[in-house]
Amino acid sequence: MTTPSRTVRLGVQVQPQHALYPKIRETVAALEDLGVDILFNWDHFYPLSGDPDGLHYESWTELAAWAEQTSRVEFGCLVNCNSYRNADLQADMARTIDHISGGRFIFGTGAGWFEKDYDEYGYEFGTPGSRIAALGESLERIEQRWTKLNPAPLRDIPVMIGGGGEKKTLRLVAKHADIWHSFSDAETLTRKLGILKEHGEAVGRDTSVIEVSTELRNRSEQEADEMLAAGATLFTLGITGPDYDLEPVKKWLAWRDKQR
Repeated sequence: MTTPSRTVRLGVQVQPQHALYPKIRETVAALEDLGVDILFNWDHFYPLSGDPDGLHYESWTELAAWAEQTSRVEFGCLVNCNSYRNADLQADMARTIDHISGGRFIFGTGAGWFEKDYDEYGYEFGTPGSRIAALGESLERIEQRWTKLNPAPLRDIPVMIGGGGEKKTLRLVAKHADIWHSFSDAETLTRKLGILKEHGEAVGRDTSVIEVSTELRNRSEQEADEMLAAGATLFTLGITGPDYDLEPVKKWLAWRDKQR
C-alpha cells in the first residue's frame, strides 16, 4: 500500500489501574522525558486485567491533569466510550483540555463494549448495532459543537476512532477519523485498508490521509516491520500498574528511531 510520507510514532497507553495516582503521574513524566510521541489512557471504570475490583481511575479527569503536567507530548484516550457522556459535553471537554494543553489533545473514541461499566454505572448496554449507531450520531454532534464553542479549539482536534468492524465502524472512520486504531496484524490490516478505501470512495474522502494505528502488544520487531510496510505509522503499547515497566517502551522507542 502506498501512503503519504508520515513520521513513525510511538504512543504509550498508561492504563489507569492497580496504582495510585502519584505513581501514574511519575510514569507520565518519565515517558515524556523518554521521548514517546503520544500518551493514552483508557475509558473504563474498572480494571480490565488483574483484580477486577482493584485500584482504578476515571479517564477524562486524568487527561485534564496530564494536560497541565506535560508540555510536549500529544495525549488522549485509547479510546473514549461514547455511551458514557452526552455528545456535546464530550466536545466541550475536549475543547477545554485542548486549551489547557496548548493544542496537544487527541480525541480518541469508540462505541463501547465493557458491559460491567454499563451495568455498574447505570448506562443502557444496548447492542453492538445500537452503540455504533449512537457513535455515528455523536460524531456529527461533536463536530458541529466544535464550530460553535467560544473560544474555539486551538486546532482541528484530531479524531481517533478505534475498532475494526468492516461494515459500520470503518465507514465512520472513512467519514470522520484522522487516525484509525485497530489490533490488526499485517495481513488483516492490508485487507481492512482496502475496505476503508471503498468506504472513503462512498463518502467522498481520500482515506490515505488517515493515520493508521495498531497495537504492539505481544508483537515482534519483524511483525512491526510488516505492519509498517502495510501502512501503519502509529504504534501503541499498553503498560499497567502497579509497576509500569518502561523497559518495553525503551525497546520500541529504539525501533521507532530506526524508522526515522
